[in-house]
Amino acid sequence: MNDQGGTDVPKPVGTRSVDDVDAETKQISSQILDIIAVKGVMSKSGPGVSTCDGGKRGEMFLMRHPWSLTGSSDAELQEAMSRLKDDLPKHGWKIVGYGPNSSKAKSLELTADHAEKKFAVKVEFWEKDSGGDSNEPTLLVNVVSACYQVPEGEEIDRY
Repeated sequence: MNDQGGTDVPKPVGTRSVDDVDAETKQISSQILDIIAVKGVMSKSGPGVSTCDGGKRGEMFLMRHPWSLTGSSDAELQEAMSRLKDDLPKHGWKIVGYGPNSSKAKSLELTADHAEKKFAVKVEFWEKDSGGDSNEPTLLVNVVSACYQVPEGEEIDRY
């Protein structure tokens, strides 16, 4: 029997307002886009609030910012992936995974963590018409914050 209410409840890394984490998420996505350095078509989605796995809605949250960039060629985006692998560590990121993923298309995937900022990023490179689908060369980027405690008196008004 576990007196602590189960082991699956996430431990927040601190207390922060949703607006602060939202602003930092946008800043990190912008930094990643600057490193990618490709002119292309961006998706329009902004960061969104999620409940931490196993956490209580309204008490703990994390921020997710999934976005994509469609480039003009596979070679251009392949170069962008190499740039991310080389340049992210210069900005405090640790590359924790780089190589083909387990999808049918074996898409190149980069995963990195930023211990100081408490963020992670995953970038997937979908080559043109990969996996039997019809698609343009695309980078799928997902920036995710750590889990935070909502400050006392603040309510999360968006999910």
